[in-house]
Amino acid sequence: MTKATSSAPSQRMLRVGEQVRAAITQVLQRGEVRDDLIEKTVISVSEVRMSPDLKIATAYVTPLGLSDHTAVIEALNRNAKFIRGRLGGQLRQMKYMPEVRFRDDTSFDNYKKIDDLLRSPEVQRDIAADDQTEE
Repeated sequence: MTKATSSAPSQRMLRVGEQVRAAITQVLQRGEVRDDLIEKTVISVSEVRMSPDLKIATAYVTPLGLSDHTAVIEALNRNAKFIRGRLGGQLRQMKYMPEVRFRDDTSFDNYKKIDDLLRSPEVQRDIAADDQTEE
C-alpha cells in the first residue's frame, strides 16, 4: 500500500483539529482568559488546522460584531500560551500539547464577495440572457 503524497490533511489531523477547536471554544466561552478585549468580544472559532506532526494548531477565528479584527487577533496571540495551558484538561490524550496560533478567518468575507458578485445586475443580466437562449 502506498502512502498518499497529497497535501490534504489526514483524518487524524482533521480529528485532532476539531478536538482542539472545541477545547479553545470552551476556554473562550468560560471567560478563562483575563484580557478585557477578549472578555467583551464574542469570538467564533471556525476551524483549527493542525500541522502534520500535530505540534502546531492554527485557529481561524472571527470576532463577531467588529469590522477590524486585528486587535482581537493580537490579543489572542498574546494570550496563546495561557490558552494552550488551559487546553490540557480536554486534550490530555495528546502526547504533546500543540502550540496555538490565531489567524483571522476571512472565508466569510470571501463568501460575501462571491454572493454580492452573483447578485450584481451584470451577472443577473447574463444569467437571464443564458436562460433565454436555452429556450
